[in-house]
Amino acid sequence: MSPRLAWPVAGIAALALTLAGCGSSSENPPPQQQAAGGAAKIAVVASTNVWGSVAQAVGGDQVDVKSILNDPAADPHSYQSSATDATAVKDAKLAISNGGGYDDFFSALVSEAGRDARKIVTFEVSGKPEGTNEHVWYDLPTVKKVADKIAEELGTIAPDRKDTFTANAKTFDGQIDALIAKTEQIGKAKPGAQVVVTEPVPEYLLETAGVRNATPEEFSKAVEEETDPPATAIAQTTDLVKNKQVAALVNNEQTETPVTNQLDDAAKSAGIPIVQVTETLPAGVSGYVDWMTKQVDALSSALTK
Repeated sequence: MSPRLAWPVAGIAALALTLAGCGSSSENPPPQQQAAGGAAKIAVVASTNVWGSVAQAVGGDQVDVKSILNDPAADPHSYQSSATDATAVKDAKLAISNGGGYDDFFSALVSEAGRDARKIVTFEVSGKPEGTNEHVWYDLPTVKKVADKIAEELGTIAPDRKDTFTANAKTFDGQIDALIAKTEQIGKAKPGAQVVVTEPVPEYLLETAGVRNATPEEFSKAVEEETDPPATAIAQTTDLVKNKQVAALVNNEQTETPVTNQLDDAAKSAGIPIVQVTETLPAGVSGYVDWMTKQVDALSSALTK
């Protein structure tokens, strides 16, 4: 876990006091929406709309999903929780977080809620070692595992609807399998392709695509730790772009800095394609599969120019 990803959690205790006045009591539970067939929808809360979207795909019309982070213009690394967020967590029967140091604010909300909701930590589901890249929603095999885990947990909460959740997860997994096959074709079509990334957010996707991340390690490490990369690392990274030693620049548009802007400018001057990626679902996509497909298509298009 890198320091830049330890999100602020100050104010959680104050939120708990606020909820004492505005939260629903056990005698007056919050009204629940009705699912198809008349059963109450299962309240699900996710730290980001990425995992919220996966939960929606698996739960369908049987769930009411609330995502804490759903603004593509927001920087997830500096998010401050609100009383509304705390209420959403307090009312949920299933809480889904990323883990790996990415969304510590959410873990604090779950702890403060004091409810025995079922929990999924997607980094733990991935089985990846502690301290490795926590952006596991770009790891397509992990996303399948998470979908299956969501189906399992929802089936435990509502056993009478277990078959529905299992079937939905199977459909979703099939879509991810097709996306994996499509992504793998990128590297096969252009063997040896390499790119520079402004931040290692999409690294797992690049691995699936068979595309090498040529970004100097010193540069990537500094970005992850939210410090300025050494001048030598900036120069090395910029030279890769200026001298057209990479096929594209992959830019996380949710974390803009003077250094990333410098790389963008260098790519534009050199005529190197820029592939924009995000950490949360932007407007104009229908869900996780649509969003990730658009990013895979953008990468494929950039590498064929």
